[in-house]
Amino acid sequence: MKSIRISGHFLLLSAAFIWGFAFVAQRQGMEHMQPLTFNGIRFLLGAISLLPLCFIIKPKINRSMPVRKSLLMGMLAGVPLFFAASFQQLGILYTSAGNAGFITSLYIVFVPLLSLAGRKRSGTQTWIGILVSTIGLYFLSAYPGWIIQIGDLLVLISAVFWALHLIVLSYLSPGYDFRLLAVSQYAFTGILSLGIGLLLGETINQPNIIAAIGPLLYAGIASVGVGYTLQLMGQRTVRADHAALILSLEAVFAAFGGWLILSEKLSLPGIAGSLLMLTGVVVAQVSLFRKKSVKNRPLK
Repeated sequence: MKSIRISGHFLLLSAAFIWGFAFVAQRQGMEHMQPLTFNGIRFLLGAISLLPLCFIIKPKINRSMPVRKSLLMGMLAGVPLFFAASFQQLGILYTSAGNAGFITSLYIVFVPLLSLAGRKRSGTQTWIGILVSTIGLYFLSAYPGWIIQIGDLLVLISAVFWALHLIVLSYLSPGYDFRLLAVSQYAFTGILSLGIGLLLGETINQPNIIAAIGPLLYAGIASVGVGYTLQLMGQRTVRADHAALILSLEAVFAAFGGWLILSEKLSLPGIAGSLLMLTGVVVAQVSLFRKKSVKNRPLK
């Protein structure tokens, strides 16, 4: 039993590693492609890569639930996913992979804030985590001034939508086929991204796609297909609060990947801010997952 738990922890750590380095791939992809086009191809690749999951894993759901409704609910979940991914990808044009990773992780502290609309109260520990994360965001993005950088602001907006996406999935996943939810939301996001991208004047250029094929494959197949599957397998044997803490290391891996591959560097205030943000996220997660086991996170 102990070996099974260790295996689950390792699977979750692997997912966090893959997701962290996905920010590097997203940065590299922007050297050749426009944001919505990149996201469109990325999420369509992700949807295709998850299709084998539909045949390998059988969910415990109400068999009377029609497939069409599960697919429609997946499209509903794809709406906040589209906005989250779009704002994040646009923000990555103007900020570092490390900054994007740490700021995206704030989705977990936005969950209790958004839950206030549903009149759900959060504990003191959660609000302490939010305060600490906010202070960290200031040192990471605004210090010594008071104006947050545009790229960081866009990624911060995306974190709100990642939180909304998590909340939507927490309502949908218990009653619907998670496999169909996953595939349909990615396919919907991919098609919507490409469609709106074309309307806004983005072009699908074959040479650019070929030039960005590495980042596209990593962000699509590795981040979405492999990362999501590892998370799913890991959370079968690991408590939700422990899983959340492990997955929060995604931000650390993003910063490490930015330093290792893109030669990005953090200033001392930036390092302090990142540590404060990570601390705040961990504090908020411990409080949140003690109260309610949330087994879904925003899918990257």
